[in-house]
Amino acid sequence: MPPMPRTAGLALAGFVLFASIHTAPAAEDDPVLATVDGTQIHRSDVEAARARLPEQYRQLPPQVLDEALIQRLVDEELLRSEAERRGLAEDPEVKAELGRARATILRAILMERIVREATGEEKLRAAYEERVKDPAAKRREAKLRHILVTSEEEARAIVAELEKGADFAELAKQRSTGPSAANGGDLGWVAEDRLVPEFSRPAFALEPGSWTKEPVQTRFGWHVILMEDRREGVPSFEEMRPQLEQELAEAALRREVEALRAKAKIEIRRPSE
Repeated sequence: MPPMPRTAGLALAGFVLFASIHTAPAAEDDPVLATVDGTQIHRSDVEAARARLPEQYRQLPPQVLDEALIQRLVDEELLRSEAERRGLAEDPEVKAELGRARATILRAILMERIVREATGEEKLRAAYEERVKDPAAKRREAKLRHILVTSEEEARAIVAELEKGADFAELAKQRSTGPSAANGGDLGWVAEDRLVPEFSRPAFALEPGSWTKEPVQTRFGWHVILMEDRREGVPSFEEMRPQLEQELAEAALRREVEALRAKAKIEIRRPSE
């Protein structure tokens, strides 16, 4: 096979691209990058091949990666042409495999288009607005600070200092080992369901202005928690986007299949019959 750059060649070794090569003349914005016995390989073929690569391969320098992809596309065109020359397209096994591949591609593209239509930005935002009208969408949020230390004894000593009037934020700056120490232990507004249960339960049991009298243990260490304020809120659109996308996609596909089933004549024979 033609040589390819060592780094990219090793990365792409064994990775089959199954490229679909152009046969039409090149457009000005889609130049021919290689020809194999008259069959053209266009820039768009290379871009499509790059898009099918796993993410770690796409991190290679573009010039190195594109050269390797061109060489791989040349190899694959040679193999395709040889398969045609040997008459494999007429082999019954090959015909069966081609039929299955065609069906798989058609299903995948149809499903992709149904999902794309169902999860457009306007539909996602409309679904979000409808969802947040539901009282069940509301969640408890609190403005919290905490001081994280490595031992229960140190946490109890901090509680004692707070009882004597020490400032919570200053103690956090001086004693906390957590990343929020520089901000006086400030966690900002946090939703109850975004915290580990062993932290959220004692935190949300507090009244505004109070702190935990007993140290709270999590896998991160020992905490003293201050509740500054509380409110009811709803998740942001961006927080809910993945869930909404999944729900709308699943619902759209389910509707499509149900509609197709309703129109089709389906007969099922059990394997044991």
